[in-house]
Amino acid sequence: MSSDKPKNEPVVVLQVGRWTLTGFTAGAVLFVLLALIVGLVLLTRPLFQWTPLWIPALLWLAFIVYWSAAAKYTSTDLRSESASSRRFHEILLYASLLLLFLRLPGLTARWLPEAAFLVPFGIALQVGFGLIAVWARRQLGKQWSPGITEKVGHQLVRSGPYRFIRHPIYTAMLGMYLGTALVSGELHALVGLAIVSIAYQRKVRLEEQHLRRVFGIAYDEYQARSWALLPGIY
Repeated sequence: MSSDKPKNEPVVVLQVGRWTLTGFTAGAVLFVLLALIVGLVLLTRPLFQWTPLWIPALLWLAFIVYWSAAAKYTSTDLRSESASSRRFHEILLYASLLLLFLRLPGLTARWLPEAAFLVPFGIALQVGFGLIAVWARRQLGKQWSPGITEKVGHQLVRSGPYRFIRHPIYTAMLGMYLGTALVSGELHALVGLAIVSIAYQRKVRLEEQHLRRVFGIAYDEYQARSWALLPGIY
């Protein structure tokens, strides 16, 4: 894994399926996405009622901007999963993210009691797991990819959180979803969390098969002394 740091300023990169947007266009699309989330919050709650979901929404925006900007610095792909497989995963992610904020009819009941500590606890959880995601991605460096790929000069990373967890970014994403779902406390957010859990369970299974083909016995040994998502559990 190269230790060279890029000398250029970060550029926002937004990749959706086969389409890649950069610079101002990518930033404009991200702004529109935030506006849609804000609009959904306003339309589905009393107009002047303050909602703590504003804070998770802004945290998600900051995370997406960073994630997109860092996407510029990746190595060339040798092989990758099919476009249909990656598109299916993206659809699940986008749908689950919307459901964190979209109060659909029949899904507005609470799955949690209203308790004062849940909002700051959920926000702290989202921030903490977001930092873990950033840490894990920095460990991958140029080997990170939004899809399941084999990079040029691909190496098996076992540093940082990868020392104990094979997919710490997925763990962190699930933790961020959980944090937002706790802030919401309503069924729509719980459904979003369930959908993203299914999405990452599927991706873990596919990625484990892929990495075993790429690294062979080295990955089997790594798998034997690490956990997929949760240390001591799974």
